[in-house]
Amino acid sequence: MGESGAISSATDWPGWRGPTHDGIAAPGQNPPTSWNETRNVLWKTSIPGRGHSSPTVVGNRIYLSTADEEKEIQSVICFDGKTGKQVWKTDVHQGGFTSKGHKRKSHASGSVASDGKRLFINFMNHDTVWMSALDLNGKQLWQTKICSYLTHQGYGSSPFIYKSLVIVAADNKGKGGGAVAGLDRETGSIIWSNQRPKMPNYVSPVVYHVAGRDQLFMSGCEMISSFDPLTGRTLWEIPGSTTECVVTMVTDGERVFTGGGYPKNHTVAILADGSGKEAWQNTTRIYVPSMIAHQGHVYATSDSGMAICWNSATGEELWKERLGGEFFASPVLVDGRFYATNVRGNTYVFEGSPKTFKLIAENQMGYESYSSPVICGNRIYLRVAKQEADKRAEYLYCIGNVAQ
Repeated sequence: MGESGAISSATDWPGWRGPTHDGIAAPGQNPPTSWNETRNVLWKTSIPGRGHSSPTVVGNRIYLSTADEEKEIQSVICFDGKTGKQVWKTDVHQGGFTSKGHKRKSHASGSVASDGKRLFINFMNHDTVWMSALDLNGKQLWQTKICSYLTHQGYGSSPFIYKSLVIVAADNKGKGGGAVAGLDRETGSIIWSNQRPKMPNYVSPVVYHVAGRDQLFMSGCEMISSFDPLTGRTLWEIPGSTTECVVTMVTDGERVFTGGGYPKNHTVAILADGSGKEAWQNTTRIYVPSMIAHQGHVYATSDSGMAICWNSATGEELWKERLGGEFFASPVLVDGRFYATNVRGNTYVFEGSPKTFKLIAENQMGYESYSSPVICGNRIYLRVAKQEADKRAEYLYCIGNVAQ
């Protein structure tokens, strides 16, 4: 994490896709494989408003973004990790919501990122993307305008912390186009900003050390792009992506992988050395759920509910199995077990290796979930919605092994 506070890779989940930014949880954990409302629930807590963001866990605190759609308030909430009780709630924006976009969008779809000292969150408000920084007590430290934003489907990109910077992406089809920018974590000053094509796109930026250097990767806008994360300088950029992507890219150390869903369905592997060479491509629709690259293989849950394993070098499909339902959330891998939650709140737990697929359990919680599961400190954190009378209500569950 560079110049960060005390972040533990074993017990914390400091931002979107976890401590290694790829959906792989720290090894040596033993979270439950089965649960329900009365089994292996350590606590649950009510979440005011609505959001698709995933929990962020640092120390004994859990942070979530959420939005009150009626009052048009976008907020960050802090919960106590031991009890689930709300510690504080900070309203970041009021007013400025839009009715445009996908019918299932939320106004709080980006996850919080933390460097152990501060919290960073992206919101789209008043047709503008803003990045805001809070301290760990919820006090707003700064707020910076990134660019204007013309809503197509919605906005859901999460910030990425790199050394002294926090990086934000805001691709959109407005007349000024979108931007990817690096901001000073302490002051919010824009250190660098790159204009992006005038196209709708929804990815979160990610940095990996590949081909001998740190590279900031983004897909979508009909390109796959690599930037120097400290300066924003383009390292390489090639055609090879669809217009609209949601997935956060992953790497096997040589190649980077992305998927897209409009105007075509595809999954593609590109060598990350700047050669522009495509390793393989197929027509599988991996549009919203991000993939996992692990030990020479790529694992995915498709939007349509299939679990798939490919050889990361060749693209050979080794197995494909139906889970069921529709998937927006991204899977998490911990010590050979995958946890994947579908839109209807059913979390599938399965063993995955290049040779075999084995379903371990199906766990229903609530009736709807767009948020990806988080696994750290032997616990699973799930954000789900329940129907209570005629009202939709969101809850955060903390799931752990409870002695019976």
